[in-house]
Amino acid sequence: MSKNQRNRGLGRGLSALMADVNADQPSVAAEAPAGPRRPDLLVPVEKVVPNPDQPRRTFTQAQLDELAASIKEKGIIQPLIVRERGETYEIVAGERRWRAAQIAKLHEIPVLLRDYDDTEVLEVAIIENIQRADLNPVEEAAGYRQLMDRFGHTQEKLAEALGKSRSYIANLLRLLNLPTDVQDLLKDGKLSAGHARALITADNPSVLAAQVIAGGLSVRETEKLANQEKPEPKKAKTTAAPEKDADTRALEGDLSAALGMNVTINHPASGDGGTISIRYKDLDQLDELCRILSAAR
Repeated sequence: MSKNQRNRGLGRGLSALMADVNADQPSVAAEAPAGPRRPDLLVPVEKVVPNPDQPRRTFTQAQLDELAASIKEKGIIQPLIVRERGETYEIVAGERRWRAAQIAKLHEIPVLLRDYDDTEVLEVAIIENIQRADLNPVEEAAGYRQLMDRFGHTQEKLAEALGKSRSYIANLLRLLNLPTDVQDLLKDGKLSAGHARALITADNPSVLAAQVIAGGLSVRETEKLANQEKPEPKKAKTTAAPEKDADTRALEGDLSAALGMNVTINHPASGDGGTISIRYKDLDQLDELCRILSAAR
């Protein structure tokens, strides 16, 4: 991927991508909107292939069967968005309709043909699913992580472009730090995102998740349970800390002013190494610190 491609922002412009996604809705409806988008092509269903980077991984059979029944009766009202890949057409948006069309035994499906690059394909797939609220929290977080890791987007840029708060995206991304079995419970709807966030810092989230489900605990009760599992902090020794030199105190003041957070430097006189402690007052300050550290890499 070229440097220019990585630095050009969110595709050709998020407004253009969202225009296509909005024109692609609704998938199938009893009452079609006035002037639905006319397809560019009618293509054989077997010539259409799914996108391997599609952020959505879960398609329930009941939902597909329901959509297939509607397609049999009314057809596909809005075309799928695709791009050419050799002799096939790769789905950019509309994989659920493609799957349902096969169940309904359609031979051809309507498509909008677009010349999207890999970044834009992933952006459209994520935008489409988020707008339809189709992704579970883990899938949504994985989509954001893909945009950040593969295409260099920051939490701040994603939040601004997609109309989300930075803390919303940061909290979702933290769900990916949970063990796979806890993520699976979240995907299956057995845990809410609030429950899962409360377990992120626990030493044994898998064990606690089972207790939460068995006891039908609320999010607040889950937070209390997770806090009970944390070891008691060791009592500080009564010995007085050595007096810091003027240079260290000045550096603490400069860093605190630059970050807007309390910074403490411990630099023992007996060695070259030491520690820097940064105290944040809320999650927004933590998000800001993560952004600063990420940008400095």
